[in-house]
Amino acid sequence: MSLHVVVIGAVATGPKAACRFKRLMPEGRVTLIDKGKRISYGGCGIPYYVSGEINRVEELQSTPYGTLRDAAFFRAAKGVDVLTDTEVTAIDRSKKRLSLLDHTSGKASELEYDRLVLATGSSPLIPPLPGRELEGITAASTLEEAECIKNSVARGGVNRAVVIGGGFIGLEMAVAFADMWGIPTTVVELREQILSGFLSRDFARMAAKDLVDNGVNLLTGEKVLRFEGEQGKVTRVVTDKRIIPAELVVLATGARPNTSLAAAAGLELTERGLIVVDEYLRTSDLDIYAGGDCVALRNQITGKPFWLPLGSQANRQGRIIGSNLAGGKERFSGAVGSWGIKLFKESASGAGLTLETALAAGYDALSVQVQQIDKAHFYPEHAMMALEAVIDKPSRRLLGVQGVGAGGDALVGRINAVVPLLANHATVSDLSTLEVVYSPPFASAMDIVNALGNVAENTLEGRSRTLSPEEFQALWNNRASGQVCILDARARNDALPYNEAFPGEWLNIPQDELARRIDELPRDKPLVLVCNTGLRAYEAQRVLDSLGRGDSRSVAGGLSAVGRMGFGILPGKK
Repeated sequence: MSLHVVVIGAVATGPKAACRFKRLMPEGRVTLIDKGKRISYGGCGIPYYVSGEINRVEELQSTPYGTLRDAAFFRAAKGVDVLTDTEVTAIDRSKKRLSLLDHTSGKASELEYDRLVLATGSSPLIPPLPGRELEGITAASTLEEAECIKNSVARGGVNRAVVIGGGFIGLEMAVAFADMWGIPTTVVELREQILSGFLSRDFARMAAKDLVDNGVNLLTGEKVLRFEGEQGKVTRVVTDKRIIPAELVVLATGARPNTSLAAAAGLELTERGLIVVDEYLRTSDLDIYAGGDCVALRNQITGKPFWLPLGSQANRQGRIIGSNLAGGKERFSGAVGSWGIKLFKESASGAGLTLETALAAGYDALSVQVQQIDKAHFYPEHAMMALEAVIDKPSRRLLGVQGVGAGGDALVGRINAVVPLLANHATVSDLSTLEVVYSPPFASAMDIVNALGNVAENTLEGRSRTLSPEEFQALWNNRASGQVCILDARARNDALPYNEAFPGEWLNIPQDELARRIDELPRDKPLVLVCNTGLRAYEAQRVLDSLGRGDSRSVAGGLSAVGRMGFGILPGKK
């Protein structure tokens, strides 16, 4: 039997489902409908087009071999009929019929289907702020908006830019303006940190330092009140703390799923308004499938529904939908929520839960962090990498991993290696023994992911007791109280600048000398142990424990982490 499949939405999930179905069932008929004029494009590439790293906007809409993915391409190369600039206004499930409106001609029509796919995506969440209609304010979510931004910047019409929102798109746009175009750029984030829900506070500090060090004015914990302008164009952003001049404002304030059509058709939705789908990506109407930004996915860590509006997820779901439309029984098991972002010198990536989201989900969780170079220590070209793991204490199960590093590819490679562990409810022991490719130009023999598992195990067993860099900074700032003793476990030459800067306040006993010099330590003060990355401080802690001094804590990530988070110890140096 020849089926007529209609797909609503032609950006990511829709085209993938349509083409997969036609490959498996060439005799079937497919109609792909989108209310936009441009289809099948990579919206995640918009910041890189704006920056100039991608020269032409058509590259975001092209195949790997350079063919434009327009309506003519889908008809000729894929056998898929395409209706652009056409909106589906209603779904009549009982008659399997759609009501259409052609925005070009204004003509209404109807179209019948045998199977239906909802790939309606999401739309920018525009805050209802006064002045949002002013020229120069944009969500930068479409190719047309991207072209407008780039043309304005290239003409020299933007001297100052403001980005509202410290999430992925907001930070990528800020980097595009500040790095590639040299435009003074301010990021305003309502929350107290950037990448909230994706990075811990400590690691968000690392990412924030990279932004600030490269000229971005970062304002967290600040609320935008309104936009002001002259002659219909934006000139100022007014927050609860200041007025920021701007000729361009990007609203990167989140998104919401496009599910009004599904709701009107009576399909089951979650409380957040996401379409409910089963493991085959079928909706509550078994003749209607859905995927991409409009659906709720199963979180493979918590087992609960969550939202993950990413192009990678949308494409994978589209392929499964296409297979199942052709009679297959492919399952989509869910996701752990992996992500990555390139900033200036640093990149950030992660998967699963942060400590904050794990605690909010009810887990009895802790987090540990490691600072280590991303290659063998003797290999001349290497970069520092920081990884953090989130662990469920009772089960020792791995709940999440996040990282920040200068080697973006190397960092993402580590996160990708851990994703299957998260999906399969692995423990810290699995992380400690995870097989990682070893070659000095790519990794060390004891890779950082293994070291992260080892630190987690030592922490769970009580062998490692740490304090965060932020806690250490607070203690250091309050050192005049004399309540703790700072013990540097590094070699003399490493500790010398600190000894000279803080005589009498910074005690240095190398770790390998500690056992025979134990009497030099004050007995009436707890010890705070420091080194470059935390390794020697941990070893010093084990020595002290064996000698009856169980009152020490080491600084997680060492002085490397302290500096990368923007805290200053040495005068004039961060």
